[in-house]
Amino acid sequence: MAQLNAQQSPGEIVVTINSQERSLPAEMNLIQLIELLKLEPRYLAIELNGQVISRKLHATTRLTEGDVLEVVTLVGGG
Repeated sequence: MAQLNAQQSPGEIVVTINSQERSLPAEMNLIQLIELLKLEPRYLAIELNGQVISRKLHATTRLTEGDVLEVVTLVGGG
């Protein structure tokens, strides 16, 4: 059985997003994460454990304990 760390409650997992640990509800998928972070899905890329995840797979890609994500947003301008 996995041990809970100080930041974690039952039913939660700890993942690292852009080098910062964060507690999230277990069974969260990438679309739910994008909504939680209030990001625009059309203008971002997500790398999960070293692999870029296609936008088509965001709904079916679930986060698990210890995942490492890099979320990159695109910004327009001149």
